[in-house]
Amino acid sequence: MPSLIKEPNGRKTIQVNELSEPFNRPKVRLGKCSLRIAEKAKGFVEELVTCSQKGLQRSPELKLWLDSLSDELHDRLAMLGLLEQRAKSALAGFLNRYLGSRSDVKPETLRAWRQVADRLTATFGSDCSLGDVSAEMAAEWRQSLVNEELADATVRKYTGYAKHFFAVAVRRKLLSENPFAELISGSVGNDERQTEVTREETKRLIDACPDAELRLIVALSRYGGLRCPSEHRLLRWSDIDWANDLMTVRSPKTQKQGKQSRLVPVFDELRPHLLDAAELNDTGSEFVLRKYRSENGAYLRKRLEKIRERAGLRAWPRITHNLRASRQTELARENPMHIVCAIMGNTPKVAHRHYIQVSQADILKAAGKAVQNAVQYAPEPGRLVPQPASAETRAEQAQLSTAQPVTARCESLRQSGQNRSAGVDGNRTHQTPFQGFHRV
Repeated sequence: MPSLIKEPNGRKTIQVNELSEPFNRPKVRLGKCSLRIAEKAKGFVEELVTCSQKGLQRSPELKLWLDSLSDELHDRLAMLGLLEQRAKSALAGFLNRYLGSRSDVKPETLRAWRQVADRLTATFGSDCSLGDVSAEMAAEWRQSLVNEELADATVRKYTGYAKHFFAVAVRRKLLSENPFAELISGSVGNDERQTEVTREETKRLIDACPDAELRLIVALSRYGGLRCPSEHRLLRWSDIDWANDLMTVRSPKTQKQGKQSRLVPVFDELRPHLLDAAELNDTGSEFVLRKYRSENGAYLRKRLEKIRERAGLRAWPRITHNLRASRQTELARENPMHIVCAIMGNTPKVAHRHYIQVSQADILKAAGKAVQNAVQYAPEPGRLVPQPASAETRAEQAQLSTAQPVTARCESLRQSGQNRSAGVDGNRTHQTPFQGFHRV
């Protein structure tokens, strides 16, 4: 069976003893890697040798590992007669192998990655080599997205995906540098696609829904603040605590950050729709939603868009996100941000960038308070100057300033009755208005 050789500086090598000839032992150099990864690779090489010698079919795990190999390591195994030679770092082949190996990401993410991969191969050509893509070509590709009049957020997102693909190629030593490294990417809010859905509009949308389950979906998004459809479809009847008006919401989006679920109140606006759905649950279904549990959110969004048109409402750029963002905006007006973010399942940074909206009414309300405060605390016409102390007051202040025990000072203050500004009376203190300044 293959053996693992640990070389200096952390390098690992697999020696394939089954193919060895006297004084000529074929080796597969892995380079610098952890012992766990090297042991895993040794197991796959052993399985590959067995399949090649005995004509057995390769396991799905072995196929996935082979697809994720760099061209350099793949060529080393091909030189031993264990694999067939493959194309040298072709862009299309690399992207297909990488996307096929990422079974750990969600289907929606894979679909978005596939869109960007198709754009790259359509622009540069399926036969284009990774090394042929220069920084100038990458900049022209990004500019083509801008020329299509895509939103700035979309351009940034697509550029970030392309940057990620080529960064993987650099890590696998297929490239020396990333041609997309200097291009602007990263998440950014798009104010043009933000709109607050009012309660009146929400009521009209709910009334236009043809069944109770669709009405519940709208209510969960607008009044519960759930992500649609990922959090809707995972909601179970056992997650709802009717006695305490709370429900446990499972969130696939924040699962990797260690936040599998969060507590969301069963708000008064949401409770009737939950009760209606519970009464219709005659089959004892485990999940709250039965008809609309598809992982494809596009179908549900299109269905809600048709209902919105039927209700005669204005168009919302992102209907499900706008419903959820409207709820967070509403809660933020009355509650501390850390509590609102705990209910919504995001962070204050994300909330301010993608969710919180400021309406004209908010600005007018703030302006009204500013005017009220200015009128309330504005001084009357005239100049404020200190009132000079009288001769008797100056004499008593000089007498009290001499060094004497604190108890003696307090006793003298009680007897003189001159400390009206502090209002000392026995063990109780009564604060009186400060009278140091007078208008002249």
